[in-house]
Amino acid sequence: MGQGLWRIARNQQLQQQGYSGQGYLPRERGRRIPANSVSNTSHRKQAQGGIDIYHLLKTRKSKEQEGFINLEMLPPELSFTILSYLNATDLCLASCVWQDLANDELLWQGLCKSTWGHCSIYNKNPPLGFSFRKLYMQLDEGSLTFNANPDEGVNYFMSKGILDDSPKEIAKFIFCTRTLNWKKLRIYLDERRDVLDDLVTLHNFRNQFLPNALREFFRHIHAPEERGEYLETLITKFSHRFCACNPDLMRELGLSPDAVYVLCYSLILLSIDLTSPHVKNKMSKREFIRNTRRAAQNISEDFVGHLYDNIYLIGHVAA
Repeated sequence: MGQGLWRIARNQQLQQQGYSGQGYLPRERGRRIPANSVSNTSHRKQAQGGIDIYHLLKTRKSKEQEGFINLEMLPPELSFTILSYLNATDLCLASCVWQDLANDELLWQGLCKSTWGHCSIYNKNPPLGFSFRKLYMQLDEGSLTFNANPDEGVNYFMSKGILDDSPKEIAKFIFCTRTLNWKKLRIYLDERRDVLDDLVTLHNFRNQFLPNALREFFRHIHAPEERGEYLETLITKFSHRFCACNPDLMRELGLSPDAVYVLCYSLILLSIDLTSPHVKNKMSKREFIRNTRRAAQNISEDFVGHLYDNIYLIGHVAA
C-alpha cells in the first residue's frame, strides 16, 4: 500500500513540475506523453504501470474498430494471391467469410497440383459438374486409404476416374506425390514390379555424381531396412538407369552396369560403417579403395577416393 501511495505522489509531482516548453511530460526510460492527455488520466489508474495498460487497451480497441482487410475490396488477382498461401483447412474456413473468393476453382486447382503433381484426370476433359475442390477431397481420401492399404487406395483412385489403370500412370502419380507413406509404398512396389520399372525410368541421373544420384533415387524409392532380393532389384535397376543416363561417362571411366552395381553396394556399406554409432573402428579411405578395387579392378583409385570423400562429408546414401 505504501508503494502505491508513493507512485500516486510521484505522478502528481510529474504533473505539477514536469511541463516542458514543447508541452510534454517526461517519462521513465526517455519516453514522453502529450501534456494535453493529462486531463484524461482521472479515469485511469494513477500508478505508473497503469498508463502502459491504458495505452495497450486503447491500441487494441482501435485495432478492433479497424478490423481485418476485406479481401473483396482488393483486386481479384491480389486476393487470389493472398488466399493461395492457405492450406485446404484454412481455405475452407476462409470460404465462410469470402465464399466467392475462397471457392474459386483456380485456388483449388493450384492446391491439388501442388500436392499431387500428376493425375490422369488433369489431362482429360472435365466431366459435367467437375470441381477441383471436390477433387482435392477425393485425392486426400485416396491418399489416406493408400496409407492404410495400398491396393485399396489405387483402386479408389481408379474408381473415381483420377488414375488410369496403367503402370506408367501409377508410376507418374507416385513420383509426383509426397503424401504417401513410404513403408506402404515400398510394399506396393515390391508387389508391382511393372510400376517399379516405369518409376525408375522417370529418374534422370545425367551428369550427376554417383552417390548423389543414389540419394535422389532412394528419396523416391525408399530402400528396405534389411538386405534381400528387393534391395538387389533396386540397385540393379538403378545401375542400368544410371548407365543409360550417362553413356559418355561410362565409356570414359570404363564402367559397366555390373561395376556400378558393385560401387552402389560399397557405398551403402560404407555409409552404414561411417554413420552407425555401433561401429567403433571406422573404415579408412585406404581400406575402402583397396576393398572396392578388389571387387571391380577396372575402377581408378582417384574415382573411388572421391566416392569415399562424398560419403564422409555428406552422409548416408539411403538415409
